[in-house]
Amino acid sequence: MNELARKKCKPCEGGVDPLTPDQVRPMLKGLQGWAVQPDGMIAKTYEFRNYFETMAFVNAAAWVSHREDHHPDMMVGYNKCRVAYVTHAIDGLSENDFICAAKLDALFEI
Repeated sequence: MNELARKKCKPCEGGVDPLTPDQVRPMLKGLQGWAVQPDGMIAKTYEFRNYFETMAFVNAAAWVSHREDHHPDMMVGYNKCRVAYVTHAIDGLSENDFICAAKLDALFEI
């Protein structure tokens, strides 16, 4: 399991700087299939065999988001779900985004 997945998100109300590209690169290396988007978010598209599996993932992701109090943007289709994270309070990426991304990836190790 990715070390980030073992961490817990910390509340972010702003007042801190977003991660720099030099800080983002090593964190992104530990995540399979995630990439920084032009809008500054990190995103990944998960693919599934059918709608049921897609919705099961969406519900599990909602549970993770609730527990971490850090919520992604999600676009859901029949057999895929695109997940994107950014820390809105700082208008950029924080460690929380990478923690939650790692936790979603870890769902497949259960």
